[in-house]
Amino acid sequence: MSYEMLVGLNVTNDDMYQDYRNAMKTILLQYGGGFKCDFKVSETLLPSDNKDINRVFIIYFENEETMSNFFSNPDYLKVKEKYFSNSVSSAVILSINNLVINNGLNNNA
Repeated sequence: MSYEMLVGLNVTNDDMYQDYRNAMKTILLQYGGGFKCDFKVSETLLPSDNKDINRVFIIYFENEETMSNFFSNPDYLKVKEKYFSNSVSSAVILSINNLVINNGLNNNA
């Protein structure tokens, strides 16, 4: 099973946001997480919750508990405070999916 979130951000400082990604990567890997897709968006046609979005990605974990443990990890929270909070003006979770893998195919559970 895989637990995935489709996330939209309004990144206001690309260099600092990349520093955030670099700093959190080791912690993310410790929790078996990763990114499946990552897009820079040039135009938002229909904003979610009236928030501009210029970055969209899928982040995944084995399950919801692992994801919660990652986002509450003290080392991650330090990285988030140092880099994320100063490089992103808004964040929105666009979708959450629990995926079951059967015979190599992903099916929504």
